[in-house]
Amino acid sequence: MELWIPITIAAAFLQNLRSAAQKHLKSVMGTTGATFVRFGFGFPFALLLVAALHFGAGYRVPAANPAFLGWAALGGLTQIGATFLLIHLFSFRNFAVGTAYSRTEPAQAAVFGLLFLGEKVTLGTIIAIAISVFGVMLISVAHEPKNWRSLFTSLKSRNALIGIASGTLFGIAAVAYRAASLSLGGPNYVMQAATTLAWVICFQTIIMFVWMLMKDRAEIGRIAQAWKLSLFTGLVGASASFGWFAAMTLQQAAVVKALAQIEMLFTFASSVFFFREKISPIEAVGCLLVALGIVVLVLVG
Repeated sequence: MELWIPITIAAAFLQNLRSAAQKHLKSVMGTTGATFVRFGFGFPFALLLVAALHFGAGYRVPAANPAFLGWAALGGLTQIGATFLLIHLFSFRNFAVGTAYSRTEPAQAAVFGLLFLGEKVTLGTIIAIAISVFGVMLISVAHEPKNWRSLFTSLKSRNALIGIASGTLFGIAAVAYRAASLSLGGPNYVMQAATTLAWVICFQTIIMFVWMLMKDRAEIGRIAQAWKLSLFTGLVGASASFGWFAAMTLQQAAVVKALAQIEMLFTFASSVFFFREKISPIEAVGCLLVALGIVVLVLVG
């Protein structure tokens, strides 16, 4: 098994924990605050990781260059926007379905990988992405009239458009992070991923904190009151991001994000057992298709 596969699965599991924690935080603070905690409370853990790798393992810290800074900034800004839209989406539909709308990310990452980096994906990967995206479309119309027309017309709804926009920004961020990590040129994928994470999460923390100081200072107080859950969110969020960055240093962003659809299985488990939300048969079929897409990806992608 290639190394990027278990790294991606672990990152998907951690991201599901982070998303679940953010949904809880959304009940005690606004969307901006719930978006900030993954960055602001993850920042110390990112720095500790770089320090551990440098002083503990002896890896050199790669120097930033203009290309790295540009890609890191692009990824950081688009990820903020994507996260904000995804958390906002939780206000309209249940946890599993809300997350599903953004799952067009792998297909969009493939397009952006081609446009930005000239990367091409195999036919098997395209098929795997198509199966998973179709599963997501089924989930998106699970509570609508069950016909083929509704399967596609639902994409014009407000919820679908917000989710697709979130997926677009996540797709751009994924490709940008891969480009940033690769531009460091060494010493190895672990240190490149950790360094990219530290720079990006520092940038995101500053941007969002300044925004809250200017636009919503009361949100800072609400974040402080929920510091325990926010700290957990930061830890699992930073750990998940490190996993993504490491996997995307080893493999194309579109391929990594296609396998990352396995998070939907974790999301459904959270919805049923943690949030006590009801999942319809159509949503279950959609989830199975997402899983099938993952199997195809691993076997023939």
